[in-house]
Amino acid sequence: MTLSFDLTADGARDALRARAAPEKPTLIGLTRAELGAAMVEAGIVPERQAKMRAQQLWHWMYVRGVSDFAGMFNISKDLRAELDKHFTVARPEIVEEQISADGTRKWLFRFPPRGAGRPVEIETVYIPEEGRGTLCISSQVGCTLTCSFCHTGTQKLVRNLTVEEILAQLLTARDRLGDFPDRDTPDGAIVPAEGRKVSNIVMMGMGEPLYNFEAVKKALLIASDGDGLSLSKRRITLSTSGVVPEIFRTGEEIGVMLAISLHATNDDLRDLLVPINKKYPLKELIAACRAYPGLSNAKRITFEYVMLKDVNDSIDDAKGLIKLLKGIPAKINLIPFNPWPGTNYQCSDWETIEKFADYINNAGYASPIRTPRGRDILAACGQLKSESERMRKVDRLALEAMMIAGHGEA
Repeated sequence: MTLSFDLTADGARDALRARAAPEKPTLIGLTRAELGAAMVEAGIVPERQAKMRAQQLWHWMYVRGVSDFAGMFNISKDLRAELDKHFTVARPEIVEEQISADGTRKWLFRFPPRGAGRPVEIETVYIPEEGRGTLCISSQVGCTLTCSFCHTGTQKLVRNLTVEEILAQLLTARDRLGDFPDRDTPDGAIVPAEGRKVSNIVMMGMGEPLYNFEAVKKALLIASDGDGLSLSKRRITLSTSGVVPEIFRTGEEIGVMLAISLHATNDDLRDLLVPINKKYPLKELIAACRAYPGLSNAKRITFEYVMLKDVNDSIDDAKGLIKLLKGIPAKINLIPFNPWPGTNYQCSDWETIEKFADYINNAGYASPIRTPRGRDILAACGQLKSESERMRKVDRLALEAMMIAGHGEA
């Protein structure tokens, strides 16, 4: 059974918006040095204490997950009051939370306007699996890439997300899942890195992360900091549609796992499916993959390949894929196409997908077929879209009811 919660009902919307959109600058997303400098500049700590106070804040924000200065118990009451006067560590507004029949969760976040803009909305998805939990994080509001099979690509780009807005998705997910230590956990206690509900993150939500490189880089370096959120870089995957100039920088400056949204093995078809290919064709993209820092059998590139009926799912396409990726340590994720309103594409037949996967496997590449998750709440790959840009709610609920009944399955 699908559950959907309007978390801003019964008059709470205005109060939440006021709380979630403070004029005070946020401390989330700042480096330790920036935290210290911010407190010194505000005149609330002397420079000689800045490093120590910054480390205290870092611990409370990223180890303990505190979203209110009042909960930072080893900081004096007077300093907590001054911090609250000048800054915020509050979470964004959650407009809606949906829980799929398979346990997948989707949150619709609303962020305050930036400059002369208006409030914006993005979606974040949590996928629980045996032994791990993956959070799919957005990097932009909307997208510029207009990939023809992707629902998100039908929404125009509004703006890049800030470092704080990227990290807020992870922090809020851990809040909602009870994934931070209990409040009564003694200060200095060892908090285990294993067993967390959010063990992996993927930059595969709304937007092209490499078109927001600096903010994504800073957010992922904070997420992987061993004295904070402490996610292993081997458990962080950044997916790009092929922004070639930033691919090497991703490996060199961030050091996370790389995924390529590929979907075609020749330029003519990829130009149609993934239009950025016109700017960075396959020859340039594959060369950038071969040069990815740290590439090895232990650090393979994942190539994502959506299965579209009678478009890219023949054995000849499989042969072309093997030829294209020859010599690259790679895993090939086969993604059954997820339907969305207005699309002209259909998912490949399951028998066709299995034959395609068998051919890839026999050629020596791992080619898992991604299990569709969260389809009944439009949380599957390529289905994310802001509430303000989606279909009318009555139409969405009708579609979800149809998919729950099984008509949306591949």
